Amino acid sequence: MKQGFNEVIAKVKSCGMKKIAVAAAQDSAVLEAVKAAKEQGIADAILVGDEAKIKSIAAELGIDISEFQIIDEPDMAAAALKAVKLAHDGEVDMYMKGLCDTKTFLKSVLDKEVGLRTGSPLSHVAVFEIPGIDRLLFLTDVAFMTYPTLEDKANIIENTVPVCKACGIETPKVAPLAAVEVVNPKMPVTVEAAELTKMCEEGKITGCIVDGPLSLDLAIDPEAAKHKGATDRKIQGDADILLFPDIHAGNQVYKAIVHMVPGVKNGCILTGTKVPVILTSRSDTFETKVNSIALAAVVAEELNKGE
Repeated sequence: MKQGFNEVIAKVKSCGMKKIAVAAAQDSAVLEAVKAAKEQGIADAILVGDEAKIKSIAAELGIDISEFQIIDEPDMAAAALKAVKLAHDGEVDMYMKGLCDTKTFLKSVLDKEVGLRTGSPLSHVAVFEIPGIDRLLFLTDVAFMTYPTLEDKANIIENTVPVCKACGIETPKVAPLAAVEVVNPKMPVTVEAAELTKMCEEGKITGCIVDGPLSLDLAIDPEAAKHKGATDRKIQGDADILLFPDIHAGNQVYKAIVHMVPGVKNGCILTGTKVPVILTSRSDTFETKVNSIALAAVVAEELNKGE
C-alpha cells in the first residue's frame, strides 16, 4: 500500500492533538495553516505576535481567532524568544516560523537560555509523496547544512532516522548519493559515502541501513538497479533517505521535484532540536505548511516515546 501524507495525518489523529507555538503569527498563510491543522485534529496553536494585526488578518480571512490563545508581542525578535521559550519549557510540542525573518527565527532556536539546542548539529529534512513512488522519500539536507563533513553526514542520518520511524518506517534505508555508485578516490563524496556505509556496519550509525555511494537512479528506481546489475547492493531502488553531498545538489533536486512533478506533496522540518521546528518558506503552498505541521506532530510523538 502506498504511504503518503494521508497516512501521516491519520497517525497524528491516533496519537492525540499536539500544540504549536508560532513566532510572529501575524501572517495570513500561517494563520490559514494553523486553522486547518486544528480543524483536522492535527494541532492547536499558541499565537505569539502583534495581537492587533493577528486579529485584523483573521477577520479578513474569516477565521474565528477566539479558538486560539494569543500572546501579544509586537516586536518580532521578542515574539520569537517568547514563542521558543514555550517549546523549551515543554508547554508546546512544536515551534513554527511566522512572519519573522529566518535569521531571527533561527537565532531564537539557538538561544542558549530558552532555545532548542540538544548538542547535535541541526539539519533539515524534506519529505515527499511523489506520484509513481510507493513510499515517502526523505531528502536531506536540502536547506540548512551547506557543505557537510563526514561527521556532519553521520549526524544528519541520526537526525533523520527518527523522522522516518515517526512516519512508520522502522529501519529506513539510507542512500548517500553521488554521481556514480563506485568508490573513486578522485571523487571525495564517494569515499565519504563508503565510509558512512562502513560506520553503519560497525554500529557507529544505528537504526538504519546505509549503502553508498549510490547514484540517484539506483537509489530510487528498482528497474534501474536491475538493469545495472546491482543485485549485490543493500539498496536496489528502494531507498527511504536520500543523503545529498551538499546543499547545492539537495536544493536543486528539491526544487526540481516541487516545480516539475505534477501532483507532488511535501512537508519540511528542522531536526536535531529539542522539539520539531517548522521552518517553511513564504513561497510554500498552504498544503505544504499543513503537511509540515502534521510531520512535526508525528515526530513530536516519536521524540516523546524516547524520553
